[in-house]
Amino acid sequence: MVNTIGVVFLILTAFITILSLMVRSSTYNGIELALAGRADELLNWLSAGSATSSSFTGIVRDYIETFPDKNNMEIMALDQQGRVFITSTGFEPDQDQEMPDYQEALQSQGDSGKWMGKLNTGEKVMAITRVVRDDSGNLLGSIRYMVSLERADQQTTLIILALIALGVFIMLLLTFSGVYFIRSIVVPVRQVSASARKIAQGDFAVRIEKAKDDEIGQLCDAINDMAGELGAAEQMKNDFISSVSHELRTPLTSIKGWAETLQGGVDPETNAKGMNVIIRESERLSGLVEELLDFSRLQNGRMRLLVSRLDLLAELDEAVYMFTDRARTEHKELHYEETPSLPPVYGDVDRLRQVFVNILDNALKYTSPGGTITVSSRADAWVRVTIADTGCGIPAEHLPNVKKKFYKANQLVRGSGIGLAVADEIVAMHGGSLDIASQEGKGTEITISLPTCACLEENPQLVDNPEITKFIQERNQTAYE
Repeated sequence: MVNTIGVVFLILTAFITILSLMVRSSTYNGIELALAGRADELLNWLSAGSATSSSFTGIVRDYIETFPDKNNMEIMALDQQGRVFITSTGFEPDQDQEMPDYQEALQSQGDSGKWMGKLNTGEKVMAITRVVRDDSGNLLGSIRYMVSLERADQQTTLIILALIALGVFIMLLLTFSGVYFIRSIVVPVRQVSASARKIAQGDFAVRIEKAKDDEIGQLCDAINDMAGELGAAEQMKNDFISSVSHELRTPLTSIKGWAETLQGGVDPETNAKGMNVIIRESERLSGLVEELLDFSRLQNGRMRLLVSRLDLLAELDEAVYMFTDRARTEHKELHYEETPSLPPVYGDVDRLRQVFVNILDNALKYTSPGGTITVSSRADAWVRVTIADTGCGIPAEHLPNVKKKFYKANQLVRGSGIGLAVADEIVAMHGGSLDIASQEGKGTEITISLPTCACLEENPQLVDNPEITKFIQERNQTAYE
């Protein structure tokens, strides 16, 4: 604001100064032209009368006596010696008053002189003198026109004061608008900056009060939304750490407890039971660690696919078979609607099997004893695998977030909260989609859609994965050769 006002002040000062000089110059030039015009008028009269030294005095006296602008300007007639012998005012002239314009007119080739200054009385005037000569060039006398500049200076001063007042008004207007700008922009921005600093320090509960529904208000809304999202993410992270800690502690406790039991010596039956628990819990622990590693690879973009042309139905059969015994043990029905065949797809066998395993594991975890998990598949240009359960379902407010990392709709069920996020990322890397439909209290249905080989070959833009794209190109090149 200071810089802006300073620049505008300099511009206005220069503008007013230049305009004031132009007004003063224009005023003086107008007066000079008026005096010169009157002088030319008298010279023309003298020339028409072919004035001589004897007639010059009479002609000038007659002209001065009948001069109509006596109130606006003064006319003096000078003899050959430069002495004033008559004036239009009727008063005795000051013979001691210097007349620089007369001296200039005598020495000028144009017989004309101009002077602007102050009289002995202190009055500021402008005077123009014209020397009159006969046809032979002999000096007959001179005529001198003089006008007071006091009134002209007063009018010029009024104009300059008006310009200064306009400049002051502009500066005040600029100052008030600058203050308004500071209050409406700078102050809210400072508040936004202070709130953002608090958010950066971890205070996600801070909110910015929106004063107006303008761009600053929109920025406040965006920062408030960001704080809310960061707060939710922070809470999910804390819940994730707590959940993972519990998930890690539970198998470790079982392993440690049975190891201490077996260390003291037990009967063969107890030994076998303890070893089974240790192996099972170790596998569970290993799976959780592997899940975390996969999530880390996805986050850092380091997960790579070992692409091949594969039969998705075989991988689905194997995944269902893995959970058959578990479903029976937990008194849940795993119903598999087998499909005779499915078109081949391009993908990573292990990663796609991991997707089926994660979703089937979730379906069993969230389904109560006596419930049903149904697995089915179908194909057109895409292969679609549907896994539906009759579990607790997902509340509507949680449904949009269940694929986000660390998010758990139900904190009472074991799990890290990243399995579904990992599955969704893996499916996306294959150019597919993972869609979730759920009703609270009725169950959840997850559909995995993957493009077939033929679909990808015709539409390679469907997948944005260098491994799959490269595999398709190499396969097409080999087929061409």
